[in-house]
Order: sequence, then structure tokens, then C-alpha cells
Amino acid sequence: MANKRAFITGISGQDGSYLTEFLLDKGYEVAGLVRRNAVLDLGNINQLREEVKIYYGDLQSPESIALALYDFKPDEIYNLAALSSPLASFSDKVATIMVTGVGALHVFERAKQIVPEAKIYQASTSEMFGAPKQVPQNEDTSLAPANPYAAAKEFAHRMAQIARHDKKQPQFITCGILFNHESPRRGLNFVTRKITASVACIKNNRKEGIPLNEIGEPIVQNGKVKLGDLDARRDWGYAPDYVKAMWMMLQQEKADDFVIATGEVHTVQEFVEEAFSVVGLDWKDHIETDSHFVPPIQTGPLCGDAAKAKKILGWGAETKFKDLVRIMVHADLAKFS
Repeated sequence: MANKRAFITGISGQDGSYLTEFLLDKGYEVAGLVRRNAVLDLGNINQLREEVKIYYGDLQSPESIALALYDFKPDEIYNLAALSSPLASFSDKVATIMVTGVGALHVFERAKQIVPEAKIYQASTSEMFGAPKQVPQNEDTSLAPANPYAAAKEFAHRMAQIARHDKKQPQFITCGILFNHESPRRGLNFVTRKITASVACIKNNRKEGIPLNEIGEPIVQNGKVKLGDLDARRDWGYAPDYVKAMWMMLQQEKADDFVIATGEVHTVQEFVEEAFSVVGLDWKDHIETDSHFVPPIQTGPLCGDAAKAKKILGWGAETKFKDLVRIMVHADLAKFS
């Protein structure tokens, strides 16, 4: 039997890279859609360049999606590409809607025309719940997006459900409602990675090559880190655990929606405390709060109930919160040595 073929949009991001490694280990042929950049940098999959097929394109260009699907003919499609920062989405609303929302629809529509039998995974998000009354949240919790990113994701989520229930030509599109999941490959525009990179720069007394924050300043200045709301509450898991769930969803007989989460809530302050404690420093000496990093509308508390995923997929989060923080801090200590 020929190897299964998987096509991943957003292959060079955090989830795309871990999913690629997971699928290659399973014997899949893997291809991905990447936006062409001047240096042809493949980000988190640079080390896998020889093992995957790369197509250059963009979710705003349906033709680029179509050409890749015609050529590769995948059995499974994982749509992970998005403009994925909730905070940044306020400053570029239209691009967020076009890439994250309409872009997903382009993937569904082109797949329907070219590879109608392909199973599709759509990356939905806990951000769609907004500031929910119900804690924890499950697949039936009502959606109330509180930022443009979440609104775009809800549009894609609804279009996936509509395509799934189409009587004339139903598509297998499963949505994973993933709660926050982090790793050393997380972008520095996410608070968790900003914290662990800052801890590493401070501990290593790094003076040069300090990465920049969302407003273009070094993330560490005079031994201090600027963060937004320390009381924001999130359900944080480990990305490699979560990409496994994506694959499990596409091995099912029927398409559905699944919440993927740890069911544990921690504040940003708890993440900070844990990260600084890994290197034996007192977080209070290094943290300042700054309104620049607080979104105009808050979401949360986000806490996921993954009972359905456990029952149907046999999935459960394997990595504990403290271990996640430790993994990220140690990776950044090596990176910013």
C-alpha cells in the first residue's frame, strides 16, 4: 500500500513542524504550503527541508492552494495557517479575516473540487469562546469571539460545519478546538515564550542579540520585562501532545468537533513564577506591567473540558504545566546563551 499523503498549511509554524515530525515517523509523505520570503527560510522545519515537499503559496491565493492540491493529491489536509496573534489582530483586522477566515474557506472549496475524498483538519481555537460564563468549556459552549482573530476562526469553524452537513456533497472536515499550547518553537509574540526567552536572557546576562517585543523594543531592558495582564487565566498544554490529537481526529469514521485541553487553569503570573524559579531568580525583581500589552477586550478564563476527546479518541494531555515551563526555559537558556 502506498504511503498516506498529508498536506499542511502553516507547515513552518510551531504546530506544523511538530505535526510534520509526527507524520514522517508514521511513514507519511508530507507536503506543506509556505509563504515565499526573501531568504527562503523555512522556520521550524529548516532541518526537515529534504524530507518534505514545499509548495509556495498563500491562503489568500486560491490558485496556489489548487496547484499544490492538484500536484500532491493528499489523503489528509491540515489547515494550520493563520495570522495567529489575538493581540496583533486588532491592528490588522482585514488581513486577519482574509487569511484566517476566508483563507480556510479557500482550502475547503479547493479541496472539494480537487481531492473531494481528502479528510480535512481545521484548526479552531479556544479564543472563540471569548469571556465565557461556563467554566470549563466544551464542544457545546456558545461562541462569543472577543478579538478579530477569534472572529475569523469562528467564521472558518462555522463554514467547516456547514460543509460537513452539506446533503449534496458533504466534506470530512473536523475542527480541533485547541486551547493554548506552547513549546520552545512558539513565536516570541506569545506571552509564554516571551517570558521564557526573557528569563534566559536575564539568567545568562545577555547584552546583545536580545529579541524584540511586539512594539519593537528589546524584551529585556535593564533586567526588566514588560508584560500585560498577570491575572489572565489560561489552560496551557504542550504542542507535541496536541498535534497527536489532530492526527487522531482524522483517523475517525466521521468528522466532528473536539476540545483539546489539559483542564487546568494557570495565570500568567503563575507561569512567570514557575519560569523564574527554574533558574533560581525572584520574578518580582524583573517584571513590570505595561498597558501596551493588554488587549482592548479581554478573554477568559479559558479552561477546556476534553472529556469527548478522551472518550472517542483516547487522547489526554501528557505533559504537566511545570514540565512545560521547564522544557521552554531550558531550550531558551541554550538558545540565548
